[in-house]
Amino acid sequence: MSKLAILLWATTPEQPDLCAAPFVYATAAAALDSEVEIHFAGPSVKLLVPGVAEQAVTSGGKKVYAFMREAANLGVRFLACSMAVTQHTSNGITMIPELSGVAGASAFVARSIAPDWKTLVF
Repeated sequence: MSKLAILLWATTPEQPDLCAAPFVYATAAAALDSEVEIHFAGPSVKLLVPGVAEQAVTSGGKKVYAFMREAANLGVRFLACSMAVTQHTSNGITMIPELSGVAGASAFVARSIAPDWKTLVF
């Protein structure tokens, strides 16, 4: 089975048109039976706050959260950087149900140097 880890760090709700692509790629990879993880770092973790991605609408009229749900429905795992969550969200805030867990920088670096994983950065 192929494996793909995607890092989001410049993809933020303030630029919804840039948010769609990573989820489209993740959905495509999952549809091809790949194991897929999306690592949310920096301000991209704001997409994991309930209501934020729902309010971010692309120029095509589709909500970013719809792209996220499509990926999650195919088994794509969403992983949040705990340091980014602390920096960019309110203390103790509940995250969207699609969030699979936390994974810091070392987890993504481990994926990027593992021979059986491929990576993309947005």
